[in-house]
Amino acid sequence: MTKTVRVRFAPSPTGPLHIGGVRTALFNYLFAKKHNGTFILRVEDTDQNRYVEGAEDYIVKALNWCNIPFDEGPGKNEKFGPYRQSERKHLYKQYADKLVASGNAYYAFDTSEDLDAHRKNHEAEGKTFIYNWHNRLKLSNSLSMSADELKAKLQSGDDYVIRFKSPQDQTLHLTDIIRGEMTIDTNVLDDKVLFKSDGMPTYHLANIVDDHLMEITHVIRGEEWLPSLALHYQLYDAFGWEKPEFAHLPLILKPTGKGKLSKRDGDKLGFPVFPLLWTDPETQEVSRGYKEDGYFPEAMVNFLAFLGWNPGTEQEIFTLEELTQAFELERVNKSGARFDPDKIKWFNHHYMQEQNNDELAELFKASRLELKDIDVNYVVLVVGLVKERATFVNDLWDLSSFFFQSPKQYDEKSFAKIVNNDSRELMSELTQMLNNISDFTTENIQTEVKSWIGKKEVGFGKVMQPLRLALVGAMQGPDVFEIIFMIGKTQSVERIKNLIETV
Repeated sequence: MTKTVRVRFAPSPTGPLHIGGVRTALFNYLFAKKHNGTFILRVEDTDQNRYVEGAEDYIVKALNWCNIPFDEGPGKNEKFGPYRQSERKHLYKQYADKLVASGNAYYAFDTSEDLDAHRKNHEAEGKTFIYNWHNRLKLSNSLSMSADELKAKLQSGDDYVIRFKSPQDQTLHLTDIIRGEMTIDTNVLDDKVLFKSDGMPTYHLANIVDDHLMEITHVIRGEEWLPSLALHYQLYDAFGWEKPEFAHLPLILKPTGKGKLSKRDGDKLGFPVFPLLWTDPETQEVSRGYKEDGYFPEAMVNFLAFLGWNPGTEQEIFTLEELTQAFELERVNKSGARFDPDKIKWFNHHYMQEQNNDELAELFKASRLELKDIDVNYVVLVVGLVKERATFVNDLWDLSSFFFQSPKQYDEKSFAKIVNNDSRELMSELTQMLNNISDFTTENIQTEVKSWIGKKEVGFGKVMQPLRLALVGAMQGPDVFEIIFMIGKTQSVERIKNLIETV
């Protein structure tokens, strides 16, 4: 690759960043980093009616949380700024005028009422109204009127839009890195509006102009923009500019595999579709986020990378650096990628085990008031004993509460099954034996208790099962001798006595 790679992620600040948008940003980031290029954030806010307060800030925070920050964008390395389209609107009119001057675009004065009437007439005849070569000379535009008529309309300040003049009887040859070669008959294309009557460009014009001025080499975006590729190709040709390479990513599908993933799917099935918590500024409706639900950014990134891409090997666990090295657009699939909420939990469980126990202990302490006054070093040891079964930090309390407080009740089924009058006698003797152990280490407690059970000539389970129930309140938890050592002699004996009293 001879050119310096420059890619852009160009979201609209119309709400929180969807998981599909994060995946698009990630693929742009990975491609840029693999080729020592630049990852740019451009905010496409030309549609001011749909602008949502706080959405841009949310996008930046989401990228930072995922550890895929932009290299260039609003307020950061502004070499080609500004990076908000609303701040670039003075640029676009001159490019629209250039297209009119070169005969590639024209002024259209049709009112919305006129166009609605045309649509209804076509519908009544079972046809679809398309504004293009076959009818534009019959409509109200600069192609169908004399120079004097046009001049008079422009001087009187009549509202107009600027439309692209799509050619007739041509075949366009399009290339996409993911989808390969495609051909389009220009006769089926409509004359898209490039510049609106309110003085703002449409997405199509602003997008092409900005990509050119920002020297974008590769446009990596969602499949929903594939129908626009023909127009964008023609715009580059009309301006006489070199085209970037295009890659259109597959859709992210619902867990059923049918249809595009939406917020409604997440609400219905109980998983977030946004990276961070979002509160709608108008309705105050709160939408869950992966961060607040306890997911690690590494898990989310690893999971999203596999939505539509695969490395061609059996490896599934990748660090961000490994993903960067392995990533190739040619290995992105054309077909949609099914979103699997259980798979991201699987990734999170893996990254939970990779986390440093000291850091997990701090997160755990911060999540529970019961741990406020507990020595963090003790919490670190507890985390090390139980995290193997945890998928989220929030799981740690259920897995370890007995390290911090005596069980308030016992699992009923387990109690009925393993506790009887024999247990009472054995547990009483066990408390005396534990009180007599001077070297109270895990290894020595284990040796002494096993030796005592051997001398009693009773089944191992006859002692160990009621003992676990006394300490934990249920038949779960790590090694019993680790628990006895951790909570200490006094607390262990007290819990056994509580069980005896219950019997």
